[in-house]
Amino acid sequence: MPMSYFFCIFAPDFEIITDMTIADIQNLIKNGESRTLELKKTTGELQDGMHSACAMLNSDGGYLIFGVTPSLKIIGQQITDNTKQEIANALTGFEPAIDLVPEYIDVPEHEGNQLIVFRLAPWKWGEEPHLYHGCAYYKPESITKIMPKEMYDERLKAANPQKFEWDIKPAYEVDIRDLDEDRIRGAVRAGVRGNRLHASADTDSVEMLLQKLNLLTKDGKPTNAAAMLFAKNTRYPQFLLRMCRFRGTTKNVFVDPKEVYGNFFDILDAGIDFCFKHLFLTGEIVGLNRVEKLEIPYEALREALINALCHRDYEKIYASASLAIYDDRVEIINPGRLPVELTPETIFLPHSSYPHNPLIAQVLYLTTFLDKWGSGVGRIMELCKEANAPEPFYSVGTNEVILTFPRPENSTTQKTEVKTIQKTEVKTTQKTTQKTTQKTTRKTAQKILELIQQDNKITKVRLAELCGISYDGIKWQIDNMQTKGIIRRVGGDNGGHWEIME
Repeated sequence: MPMSYFFCIFAPDFEIITDMTIADIQNLIKNGESRTLELKKTTGELQDGMHSACAMLNSDGGYLIFGVTPSLKIIGQQITDNTKQEIANALTGFEPAIDLVPEYIDVPEHEGNQLIVFRLAPWKWGEEPHLYHGCAYYKPESITKIMPKEMYDERLKAANPQKFEWDIKPAYEVDIRDLDEDRIRGAVRAGVRGNRLHASADTDSVEMLLQKLNLLTKDGKPTNAAAMLFAKNTRYPQFLLRMCRFRGTTKNVFVDPKEVYGNFFDILDAGIDFCFKHLFLTGEIVGLNRVEKLEIPYEALREALINALCHRDYEKIYASASLAIYDDRVEIINPGRLPVELTPETIFLPHSSYPHNPLIAQVLYLTTFLDKWGSGVGRIMELCKEANAPEPFYSVGTNEVILTFPRPENSTTQKTEVKTIQKTEVKTTQKTTQKTTQKTTRKTAQKILELIQQDNKITKVRLAELCGISYDGIKWQIDNMQTKGIIRRVGGDNGGHWEIME
């Protein structure tokens, strides 16, 4: 977030009532104060009431009522010109200024007394936070609290994106030559194939592509988003993914710790490769083809990593996204926190998408790596459900959001046994379907060559997707083609490229 970031605007949990009567008030206050209801005995508590009004304006809205005792007895008060003047003066303390008109309701049991009722609209994402005498308040529950600085800053950035967003600022000591042209063109081709970019983009210059993706400032300098997505040699310490396979269910025993620095695509590829290296792969023969599945759906893990890298807080320069694999679970950990509108429970409900890095998210959408409308979390759940994998869940720590994928029971202990079964299946299948397999292999090899010609930095994961075969299948094809001298790898897995031999 933050990981992620997906924000939803909740409907207020109170009903807007017009032409209120005493009966309406009695029904409204019967359960006492709440997140959307604040009660004061008289305007002697006017300043406290304004703090609560500010808090509700920054939360789910609600009602502020003067003239109700702590025991929920409706008494009202005498309303004089001086009372109205005090209220008018108090309302001038709000920033930005608001048109808040009180309603006065007669109290039949106390002749001459009236209730003072304020109806307060809920806060909406994209609005500036409300201040009262220079301080922002909010209501986490039924109490009024000063808004945390991090929450205030986040809302201020949402209201003034062009002023505050990290991803639109100029990149530090990065120019267009520092960006990976192959990565840029590969991403653009994916956008063209997905009908999210016009076909003419394939022939545009790199500078023109960056302009069309809004990745250059007005003076032609790459933005932070351009650096995060496409930089060849990063100067940003936060462009990092920490990975580790732990033995057992704690962090006591390190089996395979790794750190990968790079741009978005380098880090994503490394994370997926790490999952394939350490998670259990099952296989079955369907017709003449071998179908292999990761114990946790590959697509769900990929979606989760994309979300983590897209929505994290890059202003925290010494924090990093993490991928931890234990015997019983996989954790994807993102520096930051969930938006105030979401909890680990409500994030799985339908919600709108309000990414922490809108420019990065827009480019990833146009290049088909991300979908809009806050559908990512729902898609992760659907993929796990379709694969009969345990449902993932969110939790929050100190300045971090954790998405946990429980591993299927006995996934580690069954690995050796199933691998033996797989080898037997493959051997039998090879004997009975040798000619068909050879023909399929040639077609797949030709497809791989075509894809490498289009994008010589294409990853094995992407090749597997586009060829419609398993990751292990692609690894076998690549190894076979390298052995025969058809292709070779220049450079490492991160930052290198494929070369087709003459």
